[in-house]
Amino acid sequence: MSDLRRILILALRLALLLLLCSGIVLTDAGVTEFDFGTLTLTSLKLLGDAHWSNGSVRLTRDLAVPYSGAGRVLYSEPVRFLCEGSRSPASFSTFFSFSVTNLNPSSIGAGLAFLISPDAESVGGAGGSLGLQGDSASTPRFVAVEFDTLMDVEFKDINGNHVGLDLNNLVSAEVSDLGSIDVDLKSGNIVNTWIVFHGSTGDLTVHISYSNMKPKSPILSTNVDLSLYLNDFMYVGFSGSTQGSTEIHSIEWWSFRSSFDSAPSPPPPVSNTTNLTNLSANQSPAPSLGPSGSEEKINGKSSCHNQLCKKGPGAIAGVVTASAFFLAIFAGVFIWIYSKKMKRVNKSSDTLASDIIRMPREFTYRELKSATKCFNSNRIIGHGAFGTVYKGILPDNGDIIAVKRCSHDSQGKTEFLSELSIIASLRHRNLLSLQGWCHEKGEILLVYDLMPNGSLDKALFESRIPLPWHHRKKILVGVASALAYLHQECENQVIHRDVKSSNIMLDEGFNARLGDFGLARQVEHDRSPDATVAAGTMGYLAPEYLLTGRASDKTDVFSFGAVVLEVASGRRPIENDAAVNNNNATCIKASNLVEWVWRLHREGMLLAAADPRLEGEFEEAEMRRVLLVGLACSSPDSDLRPTMRAVVQMLVGESPEPSVPRARPTMSFSTSQLLLSLQDSVSDCNAMVTTLSASSTSSMTSEGQSYFPGDEIV
Repeated sequence: MSDLRRILILALRLALLLLLCSGIVLTDAGVTEFDFGTLTLTSLKLLGDAHWSNGSVRLTRDLAVPYSGAGRVLYSEPVRFLCEGSRSPASFSTFFSFSVTNLNPSSIGAGLAFLISPDAESVGGAGGSLGLQGDSASTPRFVAVEFDTLMDVEFKDINGNHVGLDLNNLVSAEVSDLGSIDVDLKSGNIVNTWIVFHGSTGDLTVHISYSNMKPKSPILSTNVDLSLYLNDFMYVGFSGSTQGSTEIHSIEWWSFRSSFDSAPSPPPPVSNTTNLTNLSANQSPAPSLGPSGSEEKINGKSSCHNQLCKKGPGAIAGVVTASAFFLAIFAGVFIWIYSKKMKRVNKSSDTLASDIIRMPREFTYRELKSATKCFNSNRIIGHGAFGTVYKGILPDNGDIIAVKRCSHDSQGKTEFLSELSIIASLRHRNLLSLQGWCHEKGEILLVYDLMPNGSLDKALFESRIPLPWHHRKKILVGVASALAYLHQECENQVIHRDVKSSNIMLDEGFNARLGDFGLARQVEHDRSPDATVAAGTMGYLAPEYLLTGRASDKTDVFSFGAVVLEVASGRRPIENDAAVNNNNATCIKASNLVEWVWRLHREGMLLAAADPRLEGEFEEAEMRRVLLVGLACSSPDSDLRPTMRAVVQMLVGESPEPSVPRARPTMSFSTSQLLLSLQDSVSDCNAMVTTLSASSTSSMTSEGQSYFPGDEIV
C-alpha cells in the first residue's frame, strides 16, 4: 500500500507541475449562490411593507382590512449580470416557493413577481404595478416574472391568474394562463417555481407546479436578449402589492445561482471538473446551467476571458495530450485502489443488504450531503421516530426531498431496517412515498417526497388561516383508507403503532400521506401480537396497549380515533387543564381530548366539540358523523371499535353512522389476558435483571424501547 501511495502522490505532482508550466490558471468561477437555509437577516433588504413572519418573508401586510400597498425583499449584495468586456449576460437559475392567502377571499389583487433590478432602495407603486414600477418616467430598468392575481385592463392582462415576463414594462412581453396547468394563485396552496436563463443562448424557461417535482414542460418559454435590459450589477429578489385587498404574499423558500458561460463551446474538462464538484445542494432546482469557465481575478473584479485562449494551438494540444496521459495513469491507480476498498465495504454491508427487499433507488451519501447543505441545521424540518428530517434539493434534477437521518446507535439501525423493509413493499396513494435510501460512512438515511403543506398538526395549530372543513374530512378519509390497507389488504398485516397528526403529511392538494414507520411491525393475519414495551405518544395510546404492551390493529384504530377528534375539535389530545366553552357549552375542565368529547356526548352536546375557528362553516350532519366515528374508534373496550374498512365506509357515507352509547364503555379485560400480560412482565423483568448483571453500564435497549422528545413515552 505504501508503494501505491507513493505512485499516487508522484502522479499528482507531475500533473500539477505540467499544469503550472503550461500557464493554465484554475481560479474561482465567480459564481453567486445562496438560499434561505443559509441566509441571515442581514443578507436581505426588506423594503416597504415586506417583513419576516414565522420563517418566511411576507411582501404585504397582514391586515384583515383591505388596503393598497407594496413591498420588496432583495438579496443585499449586487450580482454581476453582464460579463466585463464581452457584455454577454450571465446564466442564472432560481427556485422559490410562495403562497397567496387571503383573509377575505372576496377581496383580490394584485400579485407578486421575481425581480431583477438595479434599485435596492425604493419600492414601486401599489395595485397593478406589483411594486415594480413607480409613477415617474425615470423608473430604473428591470426584468421580472410576474404572478398576477388581478386582471388589469391597463396592462393588457389576459386574466387574474397568469404568469408573465416583464421587460422594463408592466405590459408583459410573454404571458401564459396558469389555469392551463390547473394552478390557482389564489388557492392558498404553496406554488413551486423554477426559472432558468441560459446566457449563451438567451433561452428563458419558467416551470410552475404545486408538486415538488419539476414539470417536464415549461409554462412559459421564450428567447430574449437580457443584455438590453440589464446593468453590469443588479439586485435580485421579489416584489408584491395589494390593490384594495387583504392578500398576503409569502415567500416560503428561495435559492438562486448565477454564473458566466466561458464560451459558446464547452470548456476544457479540467475546468469543467473543478466547477461541477463545487456545485451547491441548494442551486435552484433546474437543469445544469452549463459549466462555468475559468476566470482570472484582476483588481478584485472577475474577468471573463479564458486563459487557455491566450495560448497557441500547439501549446494547447500538447497540454491536453500530456494531461490526458498523466490523468489516465492517475485514474488507473485510483480505480485499482478504489476497487480493493469497495470489496471490503461490500463485504461489510452484506448483512444489511440481505435485510432489504425490493428497494427503491439507492442514493450516495455525497448526493444527500450536497442536497441538505451538509445536513445544515437550518434545513431541519422535523423530528421523527429515531431520526431528524431535513429538507433537501437534489442537484441533478431539482426535485425537493425530505431526508430522514436515522440515529447512529444499534436501536436506530434496527428501526431503520424495520421502516425500510416495511414501507418499501407498500403501495398506497395515502402513504408517504419512499424515494430511496443510503447506508454509507456509518450513516443511515431515508429519502421521501417532501410534502409542501407540511404535517397535519401544523396545519391545525400553527396556520394563520383555519384548515377548511372539506380539507379536514378528506384528510380523515385518506388516513382511514391507508390504515385499512395496512391492516387488511397487505400480504402481512402492518401495525403502525404511531398514528398521530404530526405523522400525517399533506401534499399540494391537502391529501393525507401517513408516514414515519419507525415503530411499525409486520405480523401474520389473525396472529396474536407479541408483547413489547409500549411506545408512542400520550393521548393517542390505547389503554390496553399501555397495560399489556401488545399492539394490534385495534390499538391503531384507537389512535386514529384520537386524530379524528383532534381534527374535528381543533384541540390537541393532551392539553393543560383549561376551561372549555365551545358554542355556549357547559364549562368542562378536561386535559384529555377523548374524555372531554365523551362527556359532551353524554350531556347531549356533541356538536359543541366542533372547532370554533371553523365559525360554523360545516354541515352539522357531517360533523356529527365524524365525531361519532371518533368516539367509536376511541372506545376503551377494544372489541367495540370498528375495523378501519368499516370506518372508511362510515366516513364517506356508504354505511350508517355508528351507534355510540351516551355513557362511555368500561375497559374489557379477560383473566387470560391479564395472566398472559403478567407472564410477559415477569419475563421482561428477568431479561432486564440478566442484562443488567452482564453489563457494566446502565444502558439497555430492546425491541420497541426508545426515547422520544416532548410528550412521547416508552
